[in-house]
Amino acid sequence: MAHPESFELIFHATGAEDDVVVVRLTERTGAGGYPVYEDDTGIVRAEISERGEVRMLASGGHQVPGVPTLARPVPGPGPDTAAP
Repeated sequence: MAHPESFELIFHATGAEDDVVVVRLTERTGAGGYPVYEDDTGIVRAEISERGEVRMLASGGHQVPGVPTLARPVPGPGPDTAAP
């Protein structure tokens, strides 16, 4: 099964705009058997099912990851980024 290359994880922030973190597909799978995605820093990690269910994964000790309110696939490259 093909998985989206990246997702936007949207976290609700009180009194401000929501936080959006883009995570990209890795070669790893999580405990549920679904692909693991992570941000460019490697700090934000999530296992995301084909139904968009998200399980946040701790990337270090004493970390308590927040739960995003939404995970949406990021569309693939558009016509402006197509190879010549």
